[in-house]
Parts: sequence; C-alpha cells; structure tokens
Amino acid sequence: MSLAALGRLATLVAELPGWVANTITRDELDIMPPGGPPPKFEALDSTARILELFDRNAAAARAALAKASDAEFQKPWAFKVSGRIVATNPKFTVYRRTVLNHLVHHRGQLTVYLRLNNAPVPAVYGPTADEPNF
Repeated sequence: MSLAALGRLATLVAELPGWVANTITRDELDIMPPGGPPPKFEALDSTARILELFDRNAAAARAALAKASDAEFQKPWAFKVSGRIVATNPKFTVYRRTVLNHLVHHRGQLTVYLRLNNAPVPAVYGPTADEPNF
C-alpha cells in the first residue's frame, strides 16, 4: 500500500466518528447530490492533522449521542446517490451497521497496513506484541 493510500485510510478512520452526528442529526445523506460537487476523498498530510480531525469528530459524536432520544434512533434515515434512495433504515441500524461496523473494519485494515510497513501497532483492545509488557 502506498503512503498516499495509507494516509487516505487513516483520514477515513478519523472521519468516521463524524458520521455519528450526521446519522443522528440528519434524516438522509446524498453522497453525490444532483448538481452538487463530487465527493472529495482527501488524505490529510500529517499524523497531527489526522488526530485533530479524529478528536474533533469523536467529540461531536459524543455530543450528538448525549442529546439523542430513543425516538430519534427509531426514525428512518435514507442513503442516497444522485438523488436516488439506495437504502432506508432506522437510525439505530445505520449507527450500528454503517458507522460502527465501518469504523471497526477500516481500523482493522489500518492496523494491518501499519504492521506491514513496520510501524508499531497501537493497543486497540489491549496490549499488542509491540508493547513491552505483552
């Protein structure tokens, strides 16, 4: 994996907590709205910027979750592409499947690519083989 692709994957992991607020506070998302600009898939250029984005999005996610009622999580949420509804699910399903599972998947990919690039892998669920007391 190229460093640019690794940077994009790390940026995506930092972006995903921001999807929590989008899921809770909006009723739909069109990733390619008709007449709108195409989606951008950028890779931030430093670890510091990626961590700052992750921290900002995690804080927004926590705030949105703290304010959300059970009734809000029951509301339908639509995923659209170019104005066409691709999927509609209750917000709690979108939160669990689309946001959390997506984050877990890409975080797992990131740890594999870090390992393949001889970078120490941070603890995810406990110490890793890179930790001195493993």
